[in-house]
Amino acid sequence: MSNSNHYLEQLENEAIYILRETASQFEKPALLFSGGKDSIVLVHLALKAFRPGKFPFPLVHIDTGHNFPEAIEFRDYLANKIGEKLIVASVEDSIKKYNLKETAGRFPSRNALQTYALLDAIEENEFDACIGGARRDEEKARAKERIFSVRDDFGQWDPKLQRPELWDILNGKVQKGHNVRVFPISNWTELDVWNYIQKYDIELPNLYFAHDRECIVHQDKLVATSQFIQPLQGDKVVVERVRYRTVGDMTCTAAVPSNANSIQDIIDDIIQTRISERGQTRLDDQLSEAAMEDRKKQGYF
Repeated sequence: MSNSNHYLEQLENEAIYILRETASQFEKPALLFSGGKDSIVLVHLALKAFRPGKFPFPLVHIDTGHNFPEAIEFRDYLANKIGEKLIVASVEDSIKKYNLKETAGRFPSRNALQTYALLDAIEENEFDACIGGARRDEEKARAKERIFSVRDDFGQWDPKLQRPELWDILNGKVQKGHNVRVFPISNWTELDVWNYIQKYDIELPNLYFAHDRECIVHQDKLVATSQFIQPLQGDKVVVERVRYRTVGDMTCTAAVPSNANSIQDIIDDIIQTRISERGQTRLDDQLSEAAMEDRKKQGYF
């Protein structure tokens, strides 16, 4: 076995162990699934962990209403293909229910508003653990978080009050009303994810590969035109060959110039870059240095 395959096997074994521990320690877990690459890898890992049986949890998507159509189509396709239950919680419904104000500005993000839909879904379905595809290499707030990350009655996270996780021992005991967020691929990097996708030839939405897309050039970033973002007078509009490194809202996720038509091409791209996927593409994370941490303290995933 090559060193590359050996380390991927170690990461896979760790993730499968975490998934099985989650299933055994919690009564009603859920797997958050968006149709993005990281949650697709989580589904692949869950298939390895639990087949030929059914998943011991449903797939849950917090739908912002600003998603890429390609991601939504793939979400529905994969859930149907594997025959697992998909629950969709709508941010649009939360906006109406709580009379929420959307983020001001031209490229608004609904990430903070996802918290309301997520907490409602947790309460309505009595989930005691939510599994997600966040990784420590994505952003410094995520680098602080444990694999079993405890949240209080309001879904809030306190970075100063986290449990030690020594010798891979995971403690899922929580007070009544508290909740745990679980991160099975926390120790993976973006490159690990793509090497794993290549190894198992995992299907993905086509927006991860190079395609032509009309974009507005905004602060040296390429933001796709869509029903949510239209050019204004004075905008520089270009049709570029691009792909997406990460899939968030269409309103706040930029594309990157690329001719990558295969997974190996994408791996080569990543090896040459020196900026994280969120750092290069997510406008909402650049509102302040602590943008992600602030959202997580309020209950964001």
